[in-house]
Amino acid sequence: MNAIFKFFFDISGWKIEGNVPTHLSKAAFVVCPHNTWKDFFVGLGLRAKMGMNIGYIGKAELFKPPFGFIFRWLGGTPAYRTSSNNMVDSYVAAIKSKDEMLFALAPEGTRKNVDKLRSGFYFMANGAQIPIVRVGFDLKRKVVVIGEPFIPSGDFEADMQKYFVNFFDKIQGPQKDWIKNYKAGKF
Repeated sequence: MNAIFKFFFDISGWKIEGNVPTHLSKAAFVVCPHNTWKDFFVGLGLRAKMGMNIGYIGKAELFKPPFGFIFRWLGGTPAYRTSSNNMVDSYVAAIKSKDEMLFALAPEGTRKNVDKLRSGFYFMANGAQIPIVRVGFDLKRKVVVIGEPFIPSGDFEADMQKYFVNFFDKIQGPQKDWIKNYKAGKF
């Protein structure tokens, strides 16, 4: 399947800009913007093009029958977003228990414009002390921009300003309200 996804990534005109961090055995790949169902296929093509075994976290509703098995087969893990489920702690424990764990997620949590990002990805990476890799889907240029990995400092607001706002503000695409709010200090 990777050959097929790589082929479609290439013929659809997408390119990669930045260094692919193939040296990492554990990392959270944080992808923005997430504004269309097509992003999923760009991500599968990117993963195949990079030649890395990167799983992904998606909303639990995607994994229900009749097609849920396909999302699992493609490397997905459902996220159960309930107040009684401490997803961050369970992911931190899972990451620490493995020798290798690369996973991607969209911190917007939806394909709609959002006022702020969900912060779970940050606290998973911080708790497990693994790097975060920023991945921007520049829709207008058909370029996937890969940022240099960084280890979270534990100061969410400072890291958002330092690593996320400037990086994703340069990505051409919709859904920038969260960037405006972070620039204005609204966390």
